[in-house]
Amino acid sequence: MNRHKRFLNKMAGIIVPMMVLSLLVLPACSNRFTQQSTQETVPKPAEEQRLKQNMLRRDMTATERLSRMDARGHLRELASSLKPGAPDKLSALAQSLQKDHKQFQTILSYNATTGQENQFRRADFSPDSKQQKELNTYLSYAKRALKQSKSYESPAFPENQPKYFVAAEPSKQGKQGIIAVMDVQILQRVQDHQHKNLRLIPYPKEGKFKIESVHADTLQDITVKTGHDNEKASHYYENELVVTFRQSPSATQMQEIQQDIQCSAPSQLRNTYIFRSKTMSMQQLKQYFEKRWNPQYVEPHYLYLTNESVDSSYGSTLEESAPEIPNDLLFSEYQWNLPVIETNRGWQLSKGNDNIIVAVVDTGVDLNHPDLQGRLLQGYNVINPEQKPTDDVGHGTHVAGIISANVNNGEGIAGMMWGGKILPVKALDQSGAGTTYSVAQGIIWATDHGAKVINMSLGNYADAEFLHEAIKYAFERDVVLIAATGNDNTERPGYPAAYPEVLSVSATDYNLQRAAFSNYGDYIDVMAPGESIASTYPDNQYAALSGTSMASPHVAALAALIRSVNPDLKNTEVMDLIRSSVIDLGATGRDKYYGYGQIDVYAALQAAGGGKAPLQFWPQSIQRKMERVIERLK
Repeated sequence: MNRHKRFLNKMAGIIVPMMVLSLLVLPACSNRFTQQSTQETVPKPAEEQRLKQNMLRRDMTATERLSRMDARGHLRELASSLKPGAPDKLSALAQSLQKDHKQFQTILSYNATTGQENQFRRADFSPDSKQQKELNTYLSYAKRALKQSKSYESPAFPENQPKYFVAAEPSKQGKQGIIAVMDVQILQRVQDHQHKNLRLIPYPKEGKFKIESVHADTLQDITVKTGHDNEKASHYYENELVVTFRQSPSATQMQEIQQDIQCSAPSQLRNTYIFRSKTMSMQQLKQYFEKRWNPQYVEPHYLYLTNESVDSSYGSTLEESAPEIPNDLLFSEYQWNLPVIETNRGWQLSKGNDNIIVAVVDTGVDLNHPDLQGRLLQGYNVINPEQKPTDDVGHGTHVAGIISANVNNGEGIAGMMWGGKILPVKALDQSGAGTTYSVAQGIIWATDHGAKVINMSLGNYADAEFLHEAIKYAFERDVVLIAATGNDNTERPGYPAAYPEVLSVSATDYNLQRAAFSNYGDYIDVMAPGESIASTYPDNQYAALSGTSMASPHVAALAALIRSVNPDLKNTEVMDLIRSSVIDLGATGRDKYYGYGQIDVYAALQAAGGGKAPLQFWPQSIQRKMERVIERLK
């Protein structure tokens, strides 16, 4: 029996019950688990679009289920406060909940015996007449359910543009309970987010922010008309240029440059400058600098897009002990992704360490999310240094939660790390896009501020030297760099994932097969779950998103757990250990569709020294040969 089959048999007691209990409609798994094909079928553009649309619908369905389940948890807590003589407690709890959770439009306590009700309504909640009519109907159903001491949930309404649903939870104190009118605008946000993240639309649109696109290989102009065109395109600002001088210009020389190209003071990072001309195109700027100033190199100012945390704990006799199941509300039904990579068993070897800092270079993080409290450091906003790195998109918050949402707190989801800190670095703006300069600056800032691991769920198909210099800066300072490969179902190398200093991550689905959207190629290192991943979302909510952006933070968290177990390992050793401790998928050994395979948290932590004894650290080629010899002997 090969390692893949042994793993699946071992996981059967965990994965199957989760899938049966889940409200999600999940694909069948038995045959495809055990009959892994060595030949990968790459979907054509029309089929890829259909598969992505199906995935978007699954993400939205899962997000709505997460919203409903999270609401039920809060309503049960409120219902437990319905005790004689304790109205002030309910009032304080309800108002506190509405302050931090904007989705609770109205909270209503109702006593079916006396008919008494007490309503806490948001001041800005104003449904129109049609919505109010439906709302009154569902409220009457909710009251009827409470009269029978039963829970209640309405469908989302109105039908064409769902905005609300009504939920009710009974109290143990007679025929009474709590009713809430819930806002589900998060569904529209997830839809808009994933249209960009999965490249279902041309993104970014031509003409906005003076953006142009070039073919990633030839650098010839290209127009992005469909989402599928993104796999060939690299986007840049049409009137800007990145210039790295051999020696920084003097004040007099800089004044001359500004006059020649009609620009204001450029952005600067060491001897690299971003020039933005009022009159010249990128090509004109390129000709000017190459002819007049003999720079080290010049390149377009590329745009990067999203590719959609206790002390260490060690075990002794761990091999046969049961995996740890946290009490987080959404874990058992929705977080299929953690058991499938052996996270639960890995927690017996390490739960993380607060000395390990993981930087999330992204859209920022919701700094007030209750499931991230205690996990976040101050961070930095590259886009606007005067402001905090607050997430105005949702992408960075989702990534941060996968890595280090609070575990065993009875709320929301479980992150992969019980300990560890997240360093939020906002390098992407409110559109979910950033530039070579902003991403590079974010990487350098994170490195200089103690990051041991940097996650980059972003990318472009342009090999930008300026960005590569920032990557090398971090790598030379022993940072483990992790990046998502992209969501265009293409073999074209994406950057920064394809740089040799970066561990590149593609995505698998529920069936341990490459996700339909996931990029592939010889540069792929490892796989991690990336389909309908439940995690934190702005405004104290939870959403399910798909993308290699969601796969990458699984590997970043693993790198941090490894560094918790064995802080003496160099970044190259951590990366090699992750590559060698995998669940082999696809063709035996490394292949271009699955890299080395899907990460195995338990095996990697055991190899790092978290078990009875660390494994001998062999080069990958020898390790592979030894594994095959052992398999034949069995």
